[in-house]
Amino acid sequence: MPRKLPPNVERNHVKGKTYLSFRIGKGARIRLPDDPSTPEFREAYAAAMAGETTKPALRKDAPGSIGALVASYKASGQYTALSATSKGGYTSRLEQIRVVHGHRAVAGLTQDRIQSFILDPLGDRPGAALDTLKKLRILIKHAISKGWLKHDPSLGIKRPKGKEIRAWTDAELAAYERRWAIGTKQRTAFALMLNMGTARVDTHLLTWHQVDDGACYRRHKTGVAVDMAISEDLEKALALTPRKHVCVLVTEWGRPFTIDGFSGFMRDAIRAAGITDLACRPHGLRKTLGRLLADAGCSAHDIMAALGHKTLAEAERYTREADRKRGGKRAVVKLNEHRANKSPQTSSTSLGKITKSERKTTP
Repeated sequence: MPRKLPPNVERNHVKGKTYLSFRIGKGARIRLPDDPSTPEFREAYAAAMAGETTKPALRKDAPGSIGALVASYKASGQYTALSATSKGGYTSRLEQIRVVHGHRAVAGLTQDRIQSFILDPLGDRPGAALDTLKKLRILIKHAISKGWLKHDPSLGIKRPKGKEIRAWTDAELAAYERRWAIGTKQRTAFALMLNMGTARVDTHLLTWHQVDDGACYRRHKTGVAVDMAISEDLEKALALTPRKHVCVLVTEWGRPFTIDGFSGFMRDAIRAAGITDLACRPHGLRKTLGRLLADAGCSAHDIMAALGHKTLAEAERYTREADRKRGGKRAVVKLNEHRANKSPQTSSTSLGKITKSERKTTP
């Protein structure tokens, strides 16, 4: 049975071959990719719905172009070896690069052109600029391996400074806990992320077996295995959470969350708690755990193991911040003690100087 097509998409049969095209009424036909299940089709369909009649994705990428380079990389073993989660993030950014800059020649890339034409237009979106530079450098390495380039033209370009996701404040933690009591799905999700340090991609499919076995999971982003113990706070939250599915968290329809669905669920819960600062994000709970562990005196190696870091440097950042915080408090305590026990300033006599009264001659 033929697959049902989206609105305004029709099949055209020409010389024994079937083509898909977008058409509203008696308007012009816009050619679409042949497979309606691919991201390329969805992208082209969205562009046609928006009234864009010319789409770079629909033309064949010229040899030696950035578009051809993207296609070559996506056919490489390096790309196909990525996890499904990583591949989704890569695909979105690579397609944006191909759509906007696919016509540019790879051989013509220079440091100035990359900065001026690719990164500067994203100046108001530092996060997008940083991710674009990362993906572009992956493409450049692939181009060098294929002999399309002899050197990396992006060398010397400074990484755009994006806003780092921050940890939650104590006031924000308290506000969320006041709004969502233990036993609610929102509180369970909060407790998992805060006490296990899981990212959204790790949290939405956590199973009861994983938490019953002592909070063991493998990070999707890095593949690092994490083996923790269940904290008392998390144990209380899980004890009152209904077990309706193999996954700890499920939707209203009893199904596991998707990554985006879980993100939306957490954002709604945060807003319902009266937290209006957009910088307070679900991933910040992972940062909060790192801060709490450091404040509790955990070593950098312990934090590295708990959060599944691949490098010690990331974990050391938490301990350095905690040490500075404790050091600053100790400094003020010592200052107060010094002021409380302050002795009179050493007199000039003890330094061997003659006072004015001693200089006077006796009558």
